[in-house]
Amino acid sequence: MKKIDAVYFEKRANEALHRIKQEDKDFYHIIEDIVNHPTVRQMMQYRQHYDTSTFEHCLHVSYMSYRFCKKHHLDYVSMARAAMLHDLFLYDWRKKQRDVEIDGLHAFAHPKIALKNASQIFKLNEKEKDIIAKHMWPVTLPLPRYKESFIITFADKYSALKESLDYYLRRKC
Repeated sequence: MKKIDAVYFEKRANEALHRIKQEDKDFYHIIEDIVNHPTVRQMMQYRQHYDTSTFEHCLHVSYMSYRFCKKHHLDYVSMARAAMLHDLFLYDWRKKQRDVEIDGLHAFAHPKIALKNASQIFKLNEKEKDIIAKHMWPVTLPLPRYKESFIITFADKYSALKESLDYYLRRKC
């Protein structure tokens, strides 16, 4: 795979953010302070899945989860905000040498790191904390406490699969 640089990630993430802002102003208003925070924008520098940055991945998961929760009369505000922060770990998880010390494997450790980072920047409610901390369930335990915490697990995995498949389909064409 060719090396993809931060400029490419930032351009793609900003384009996705612009599209969503035009499509759904209510959603954008909910996450506006988050997506414009300098620490959150650093997620644009890290590759999550193939040619998708961590920021863009979180944006996809957030919007998908928000729409599902809104349609089903769940807490779409907490969902949108927490989903935008669910991977706020700020390191390249593929590299063994990192600026961040993690306890164990990335899949198990990063929800705690994301929650810690998000809590240092934003005032999170209990549901938002649970959504971030439990988004890797069933890989991580204990069980999610809220319906929204279960929903993000599916949205996150669906998004990862879609981003991977989209990458391979673009390469084939």
